[in-house]
Amino acid sequence: MAQLRLTDFFGRTKAAAGASAKRGRRLKAALAASPVHREEDGSPAELGAPPPPLASPRTPARGGSPGAVRGPTGRKRSRREMEAESPVGARFGEPSEKSARKRLELQREEEPEPPAAVKSFGSRGCSAPALGCGPKMGRGGEEEESEDLAGLQHRLQKVKALAQLAQLPPVPAGVSADLQSRLERVRRLELRIREKKAGRGAVPESEPSGDTRTAAPAAEAGSGKAPAYQRFHTLAQDLPPGLTLPYKFKVLAEMFRSVDTIAGMLFNRAETITFAKVKQGVQDMMRKQFEERHMGQIKAVYPTSYRLRQEKNIPTFGNGVKKSDYQLTLEPVLGEEEKVNGRPHLSASRLLERRKEFHRNLVNIVKQHHKAFLAALSPPMVVPEEKLTRWHPRFNVDEVPDISPAELPQPPHEDRLTTAQEVLSTARGMLTPKMEKALANLALRTAETGAGEPVVSKAPSPASTSSALKGVSQALLERIRAKEAQKLQALMTRDARQEERLAMLGRLPAMARVLRNVFVAEKKQALTMEVTCARMAESYDAHMAPGEMEKHLRLFAELLPDWVGIHSIRTDTYVKLDKGKDLSLVTERLTKAAKEAEAL
Repeated sequence: MAQLRLTDFFGRTKAAAGASAKRGRRLKAALAASPVHREEDGSPAELGAPPPPLASPRTPARGGSPGAVRGPTGRKRSRREMEAESPVGARFGEPSEKSARKRLELQREEEPEPPAAVKSFGSRGCSAPALGCGPKMGRGGEEEESEDLAGLQHRLQKVKALAQLAQLPPVPAGVSADLQSRLERVRRLELRIREKKAGRGAVPESEPSGDTRTAAPAAEAGSGKAPAYQRFHTLAQDLPPGLTLPYKFKVLAEMFRSVDTIAGMLFNRAETITFAKVKQGVQDMMRKQFEERHMGQIKAVYPTSYRLRQEKNIPTFGNGVKKSDYQLTLEPVLGEEEKVNGRPHLSASRLLERRKEFHRNLVNIVKQHHKAFLAALSPPMVVPEEKLTRWHPRFNVDEVPDISPAELPQPPHEDRLTTAQEVLSTARGMLTPKMEKALANLALRTAETGAGEPVVSKAPSPASTSSALKGVSQALLERIRAKEAQKLQALMTRDARQEERLAMLGRLPAMARVLRNVFVAEKKQALTMEVTCARMAESYDAHMAPGEMEKHLRLFAELLPDWVGIHSIRTDTYVKLDKGKDLSLVTERLTKAAKEAEAL
């Protein structure tokens, strides 16, 4: 009589009690516990069907035959019985538990994976059978559900906020056109800057490293238009008005100072001064290019500064020049009295004198151009050079033409042709008549240019009567122009003391109000000079020393003796003020005095 094993009983009760476990684990436990239950007709029973009632392990089933319950017996089963009891599709000799596990894994792979939202809702035990929902979870599942809902609501709010931000107001048509024009302007400027950088960066590779610093200024100078820092150099100088020099003249004066310094050291050591040595020293001192052209300009400005010659057989010490080649040499021109131990010596005081002489010559050159400018005005002006203290306001100093370099000594070359006249005389009879005529005209023009006067700055043409002045009498216009010319002439011939007095007269109207307020605040008729100067210096809007303030007070007493009086009593000086006078009348008188002094 077949009996059920105790392990089958506990396996079935455990499988029935663990209904809340996962589906795969329940099937695995059931398959491992007992063989597949079959119906009486031999067909396998469904997995989901309820198991048959279990009886006691020692007592057979009621009302049934001993063979009604199919179960394992104590004897060893054969291979055929094991095949018959194994599930459909299992391999031969493979346990049923393993085949059932593989079938469950294949079913899981074939089922489509539900989305995250469905998973979260399915974990709460929905009624859809395809999702494999188990029984409802406890309090932990409800908490997860509330957290998922809160997260979804938070994400939905973020999406709505981003959608509102994306709805920007429409840009007006005028504003967009303005922005487009500005963008186009910026692009054009960027393109222009790139072109300039590309032009400046095109430096030959064979150029020595020492000259790279001066490559950009040389390129700008060769382009025909000087850079702005040279064209407006005079306007940028924080100096009192006077006979200022153009930027290129200042650079030339600095070059002469450097040449004099180097030549003085070499000359005092009794060493031959060659142009190659001077060039290298000047470039190291000034960080600018120094060529023979600059030496020719120095010779043109100060002809008696150096004696220039072409010499050979000079030791070169391996500087790339052969000893037999001709080199340009310099020798300072000194007087007989400038000797030390019987030999000429270039002292520091002599260097300073030569520098001042070179500066005076540069100023004289600019004066010639200024004189030509004044002669071309309408009406023309004539100002003596010894009385000239500043340039005409409309005279652009930085536009003075460059100095023409003087001719330097050249090494002797017999076969070298330098002028058109030499070419014509050499090739006489070898050229056609047309070419001979062209060369003759060129030689004539060259001779006329060399014999003519030096080039002067272009003066502006006389201003023609504009359309706004039509109907105005010509006599009135001439009187106005003559008065303006007289005022400008007085301005150009004014000395430093007059300039200082005019500046003081211009400050007196504002100081008169401050001076009266000082005496009103002190409630006194007279104050000492020290106290008055201290109070004025504290109250005036510009910083001024007490000594300068005393000069203004004495000028008050000179112009308005009935308003301000200065009295010296024993060792002290007192300032007395008439507070009863009208301040507007005082200011009017001071303004009138300033205008009269300016017209002189």
